[in-house]
Parts: sequence; structure tokens; C-alpha cells
Amino acid sequence: MGKGLAALLGTPVDDDGNPIEEASSFDRSSPRPAAPEGNASSIKTLELPIDDIQPNPFQPRREFNPDEIASLAESIKNHQQLQPVLVRVVEGRYQLISGERRLRATIHAGLKTIRAEVREADDRLVAELAIIENLQRKDLNPIEKAMSFKRYIDEHQCKQDDLARRLSIDRSTIANLMRLLELPQTILDMLTAGEISAGHARALLPIGEEQVQITMARRIVDETLSVRAIENAVSEMLRAEEDTETGLKVTNKSRQKRKPIPPHIEAMQQEMRMVFGTKVEIKASARSRGKITIHFNDADEFERLRALLGSAARPQLRVAG
Repeated sequence: MGKGLAALLGTPVDDDGNPIEEASSFDRSSPRPAAPEGNASSIKTLELPIDDIQPNPFQPRREFNPDEIASLAESIKNHQQLQPVLVRVVEGRYQLISGERRLRATIHAGLKTIRAEVREADDRLVAELAIIENLQRKDLNPIEKAMSFKRYIDEHQCKQDDLARRLSIDRSTIANLMRLLELPQTILDMLTAGEISAGHARALLPIGEEQVQITMARRIVDETLSVRAIENAVSEMLRAEEDTETGLKVTNKSRQKRKPIPPHIEAMQQEMRMVFGTKVEIKASARSRGKITIHFNDADEFERLRALLGSAARPQLRVAG
């Protein structure tokens, strides 16, 4: 992480004892806790009773692999604890900052105490550190990541751009994950269980009807469809809806006569559908003029799109080609 965080927490490590990369930095203007009395740079290392450590309330991770915990517990019993967990003092009690897997493994190993370093950190910094630590773990599911972003933004009343800047990641990463939370709970459960991927889930966003989204999600599982296949299926569905709305009777012959959409327009159309989560049509003439139509199904979706289009943080679209 950047010097701002390192100055406060030293060199943080993940649950496997690896230093967290410095690619993610925070603004030096970030809120900081009051400096402790005496030597502000001192770090206290203690052997704390397990029962004295409260969990990290900002921990986005909800699923912990039992086999991994058991393996880590065996390692701790055989080789002792190589890296201390990080804790802070909150209202006179110790609260975990980083190292929940090590803490769980220590409990699994039957040990009563754990080596810990006591650091100074406020709530916002602890939340940011929890997000960064878990983003680097590939087995953290997309919904846990999305929920951690949402909670941070709600609690600190900031925008996606603000969080992206503080974490030094692309805003699109945050936006794409948070958009998944708009899907029905049935699909979120499938995503959490690993039955479908985040790419599959994003491809379902342009569909307006929840039940249709769920039906398509089940098709992904039953037919083992690729992301590309489901994107094509959704595009075909949206084209069929457009034909129905315009009253056009579609036959194989009429489809053959229909003027094909240029590849770069089709690519941009698909990208905008992913960004806005609804049907988007682009009509372009040979003289580079045209129009973009964004569809909505009800008042709530209209308000969502209006807020998205009117916000300072507009979606960043790349020109496909």
C-alpha cells in the first residue's frame, strides 16, 4: 500500500503472511486517528487470549474454507505462528484488523493465545484495509466484494469515484461488481455458490424481467453455457422484444433482408447494455449521425437511469472497434 497507510500500520500482510502490494495507496489527506501518547511509531506485540479479541466488523468475507483453516491450523501447531495478527483497541477491548484466517486456525488448533500487534487505526482505515486484503484473495466471491463496496459507500457517504481513488483501483471494477447486487437473490445465491460466474451474471443485467433473468440463469447451469453464448442469447431476446414492440412480424426471410448491424455498433450496443443494465439500441446512418435509445420498464428503473446519467461519475465507455 502507499506511504499513508504504511506510516500508520507498518507493512500489512495478508492471512498467508505475504506483504500486501504497494499498488493500492490512500490519500495522505485521509482521516487519521489521534496519535497515541509517547512514541507514535511504537508497535506493541502481545500474546493475547483468543477470547479477548473481537472480530473485525468490516470483514467482507463470509465464507471460510474449512479445509484451508484445518491446514493452516496444522501448520501453526507444527511451525508456530509466523506472522502476528493485527488488532486495535476499541473502547478498551481488542478488535481484529487483519488476520482472521490465522485467528480461526489458531482456535481450530486448540491454542488459547495468539501473537498480535496492536496498531492505531480508525474505522475508515480498517474498512479500506479489509477491502484491499480481500480483493487480493482470488477465492473471495464477487458478492462479498460488492457488499463490502456498498457498505463502505453507504457508511462514509462517498461516491464510487472516491472509493476507487482511495483504493487505487478502476471505478469500473467497483461499478461492475455493485451492479450485480441489482439481480434477484436467486441469481446472487447461484453466483455465491459458484454455479455461474460474474460474467454470466453481468450478461443477465439488461433483461428487465426478474423471472426471465432467473430462467436464463438456470439455462446457464443446465446447458453449461459460456458467457459469450448467454450474451448472444440475451441480445437475440432483446431484438425479438424490439420486433414485438414495433409490430414487425419476424420470419427467416425478413431476418435475412434485415440490414446487419455493423460489428463496432453491435459491440458498443452490448457494452452499453452491460453498463446501464437495460436494453440499449444504437441507430447510425452512413453520415455518422444517429441516436441512442435507452429503455426502462418502470418508474424505479427510470429513476436509476436518470441518477446514473445525471451523476458526476458517468459511466466510462470505450469506443469498440
